Amino acid sequence: MPSRDPVVETLKTDARDGSRAGLDFVFRPRSVAVVGASREVRSVGQRVLRNLIADGFQGAVFPVNPKADVVASIPAYPSVRDIPRRLDLAVISVPRDLVLKVVDDCIAKDVKGLVVLTAGFAEVGEEGRRVQDELVAKIRARGIRMVGPNCLGIVNTDPKVALNATFGSSHAFAGNVAMASQSGALGVAILEYARTLGLGLSMFVSMGNKADLSSNDLIEYWEDDSRTEVILLYLESFGNPRKFARIAGRVSRKKPILAVKGGRSASGQKAAGSHTASLKSSNEGTDALFRQTGVLRLDTLEEMFEVASVLAHQPLPTGPNVAILTNAGGPAILCADACEARGLALPALTPKTQARLQEFLPPSASVRNPVDMIAAAGVEEYRLALPALLDDDGIDSVIVLYIPAGEADEQVIAQAIRDGRAEARSGRRKPLLASFMSMRGMASPLSSADEAIPSFRFPESAARALARAFEYSKLRHRPAGVVQEFADLDAPSAVSACTRHLQSQGPGWLLAHEAEEILSAAGIDVQKSVVCRAPDEAARAAEALGYPVAVKLASRVIIHKSDVGGVKLDLTDRRQVHRAAEKIFEAASGQDPGCSVVVQRMCSQGIEIFVGMTLDPTFGPLIAFGLGGVAVELWKDVVFRMTPLSDQDAREMVRSIKGYPLLAGFRGSPPADEDAVIELLQRVSRLVEQVPAIREIDLNPVRVQPRGDGLVVLDAKLLL
Repeated sequence: MPSRDPVVETLKTDARDGSRAGLDFVFRPRSVAVVGASREVRSVGQRVLRNLIADGFQGAVFPVNPKADVVASIPAYPSVRDIPRRLDLAVISVPRDLVLKVVDDCIAKDVKGLVVLTAGFAEVGEEGRRVQDELVAKIRARGIRMVGPNCLGIVNTDPKVALNATFGSSHAFAGNVAMASQSGALGVAILEYARTLGLGLSMFVSMGNKADLSSNDLIEYWEDDSRTEVILLYLESFGNPRKFARIAGRVSRKKPILAVKGGRSASGQKAAGSHTASLKSSNEGTDALFRQTGVLRLDTLEEMFEVASVLAHQPLPTGPNVAILTNAGGPAILCADACEARGLALPALTPKTQARLQEFLPPSASVRNPVDMIAAAGVEEYRLALPALLDDDGIDSVIVLYIPAGEADEQVIAQAIRDGRAEARSGRRKPLLASFMSMRGMASPLSSADEAIPSFRFPESAARALARAFEYSKLRHRPAGVVQEFADLDAPSAVSACTRHLQSQGPGWLLAHEAEEILSAAGIDVQKSVVCRAPDEAARAAEALGYPVAVKLASRVIIHKSDVGGVKLDLTDRRQVHRAAEKIFEAASGQDPGCSVVVQRMCSQGIEIFVGMTLDPTFGPLIAFGLGGVAVELWKDVVFRMTPLSDQDAREMVRSIKGYPLLAGFRGSPPADEDAVIELLQRVSRLVEQVPAIREIDLNPVRVQPRGDGLVVLDAKLLL
């Protein structure tokens, strides 16, 4: 990998510093104007004004209302131009048709940051989009940063700032989690839910239409924010996913990024002409983006907050081994099942640990794992058992379960858990989670001044949150990948071939031998084949190639050959080849009178895989990998990744399909040449990055030989 240019790196750092300084006017203002601050108590403007005052904003606040001298007991001004001091931030809550005039006033006043709460812009139609575009043009011409429009507002709980510029009724308390939400309506519920869980926020941003400030800007801003240790995102769309990949990939190695992305349904899936395109849903690009950048994708907001409560207050798990401590067998079984279903393990405790537990637990208790202290367990049992589990060198994390069953109440048991944590030789080096089935979150009694122990209503939720925390730990520490450059990849020749085909026949599918020419320029060899336009030609070609052979349909119209019986395999003499070609011509000529067949020497050894590419309108080229053959769409054991593919991305693709054991050597069969597959994936990635005329690729089947023997591409389709 080429060494970094220090000049380029310095310029990148300076650009980030400059961007951060611009956003400080938004998130750390010394003065705020509330434009549209009405005397009506229920109005958006007055609610923003009251929130600023109630949360103790550490700067100056100026209501702007041309019809009132005083709002909420504070002197008001008819325009921001009339405010007698410098303004850092203006929060705008006026009808849409007045927003542009207010922005002109802010420009004249040299305001550096805007939060536009007003709705009615791009989210409502073309006229709204036109006004939004004009708004963005105005602020960018002056270097002003803007949150919104159509948003709930922003929060910064830093005591030195204490900014609550929202019109919601919930008030966040300080913590180490920053969150951005694209939905303003959800923002209200998010703030309330975080408070209920006892999850403190460093900042909250309702992005609205993301006309200027985006999730990319926020992740980069929070990268160096000392008060932010965990980043949460609720997204409905991506503006620039490739920029997101660069920023999130860097930041996620320092701070966990958790995301919920709306729009996971299969309704975005389209009818497609290739295996690759038909397998890609609207969701695959998002999954690929998050996976490659180390972002944890969660299914629901509830799950996101559960995982955040672990990552924000507990150390990262260093391994998969979990110990469960309980006073009831049923919840422990549920917890153990949930752990193992998500890749965690419950190893046996060491003999030393078991002996330590037997010193104070009754004979009827189980000292294996889970440790079931039975219903009679009380304060002393929890206080003594917890450090024994934490000190076991074979245990990476502990989940404590408590079901009210005796005289001890949960306040006393919670104190015993805190005491046991303090007495453990391992200290706080291992994650500790709890499930008190009568409470959730991190509020008292499981929290103290120096540690919050997340508590979950159900044991399965604790297991799920811990498993996702361990997943992030692995993502954070995985090796950095290298995007391989191939000296023999002749991009100019591939571009020239594509141009020639486009000029001669226009956009569409190439025949197999035409695709082979382009793939060969990328260093991808396809099994030699001969194009034939009559059964006699096919028979002569088979004689020249040597038996056994395959005869396949070659058509620009019929994409899936097997649908019309267009693949005949293991043909061993001239008569079989002639008859096979006749049948293919008979079956296909009705749909494509100009079709041909290709004759190819058989390669029956090796494991069938497929490699493909499809162009996503949002994410660009997506590379696909899975087991090959006609069943690829049936089993859908396929993964997608964005280009460019690093060697690490390609290796993870190969190893993440369910069928990977077949490649690794199943039931005594020799391991397949995994390195050859990784190289093929990277070559396809580099090809489509450098030859933009290619819109889809299907290499299926590809026969992977035993380790060291490479692979053979048996069939190739390519769409220009």
